[in-house]
Amino acid sequence: MKRIATVLLIICCALATLSFAACSKSEENISNYDIYVSYDEEAGQVTGTVKLDYYNSTDNEINCLKFNLYGNAFREDAKLKPVSDTYKARAYYAGASYGKMEISNVENCAGWDIGGEDENILSVNLLAPLYPEDNVQVTISYSLTLAKVNHRTGITAHTVNLGNFYPVLCAYSTEGFKECPYYYCGDPFVSECANYSVTIDLPAEYVAASSGKLASESETDGRKKCAYTLDNARDFAFVLSKDFKVVSQDVNGVQVNYYYLNDANAQTALNAAAESLKYFSDTFGSYVYPTLSVVQTGFCYGGMEYPALTMIADGLDSDNTVYTIVHENAHQWWYAMVGSDQMTNAWQDEGLAEYSTLMFFENNPAYGFTRKGIVNSATSYYRAFFNVFSQLNGATDTRMQRGLNEYTSELEYNNITYNKGLVLFDMLRNAVGDDTFTSTLKKYYNDNVYKIASPENLIALFAGNKDVEGMFDAFLQGKIII
Repeated sequence: MKRIATVLLIICCALATLSFAACSKSEENISNYDIYVSYDEEAGQVTGTVKLDYYNSTDNEINCLKFNLYGNAFREDAKLKPVSDTYKARAYYAGASYGKMEISNVENCAGWDIGGEDENILSVNLLAPLYPEDNVQVTISYSLTLAKVNHRTGITAHTVNLGNFYPVLCAYSTEGFKECPYYYCGDPFVSECANYSVTIDLPAEYVAASSGKLASESETDGRKKCAYTLDNARDFAFVLSKDFKVVSQDVNGVQVNYYYLNDANAQTALNAAAESLKYFSDTFGSYVYPTLSVVQTGFCYGGMEYPALTMIADGLDSDNTVYTIVHENAHQWWYAMVGSDQMTNAWQDEGLAEYSTLMFFENNPAYGFTRKGIVNSATSYYRAFFNVFSQLNGATDTRMQRGLNEYTSELEYNNITYNKGLVLFDMLRNAVGDDTFTSTLKKYYNDNVYKIASPENLIALFAGNKDVEGMFDAFLQGKIII
């Protein structure tokens, strides 16, 4: 997620991390989602089914599958608020509004129930133990009532945001399936790769921006069905609108689409999307998806990343639109293709995405952003945050390695993960040199594409080139003074 604060406002052994099951590039050894949903505009509701063919890539016998029900975060009685008080007015543009995700049935199971910290987990008990390298199929029928909210999942003034719109299988770690409560700070998502076939039935006048590549489309009686495919993806998202305009560009066989509502500089935005995709592909490794959709929509923050789709807030000015597009595109490498545990180590993808954004602008000076300017801005905002929080609280927790629930506000989260993360990677680059820094990130990508990388996976690569473990430890454990 792109924070607004910086742009718009004034070891290895020491890390306690979980090991996740790896995603596989083989079509035979990967889970498959077959999703069918229908959008009812009048009811503001999505209904449908999720058929999951789950492949057990772990070394363990599994008796129960767990799914994150992110849509339940918007319930009226939710214990965890999906939006902080700071952003409530910006998010709930029409006043208080609520949604929910309801499970009506689960087929091919011994039973199911809803639990978790905040009714956020669907547990499905299997009919028989699932052994390593075996498959099981379950079908979940559900409905998603959408709140009127400028957020990942909700109805905005001109769009319908369908991020996290279906039950998503929890990622499997050494401690079992990792449940992801919906904390408002950061991105509470940890998912493994799967192949997707998704069909959406919607009113014919809507245009659908999608994570997937359109496979077929049919229309009858004022409605249309659009079918999409996407392989090796951590999740899948849509943004729907009657008002979209679209401009497109081909980048080395990848169709880059910019869906916008009202942007006088649409071509500039498209150019930033296309040029950053090419730069990141050349610098870190190939972009693996056939399309990339950059979508202007109602959103209370700056932007949000999904595989092959990024949401860009429609309230940004031209410079911030460009900056956010590049940052969210960087997340295609550091989140979508190389995953990490965003619940515990948000710096790992956000810091890398922010520094990759710096690298793009450093190599594309026509956009007007410089390395020195971006580093100085991040440093000054971080120091201001540190000084104010220290005066107010007597001390400031500057640990980068911590759970999302340990952050007290977006301001703290943004400064620790984005600003301090950027400063970390800039100091690391100065320590190892430009060539080693870039080549190591390329190796990190190649070693971990389709996987959930641990901090050790990243740190060990740099530690092999230079004694930088101490630097990582000082940053991650809050020992360094910037």
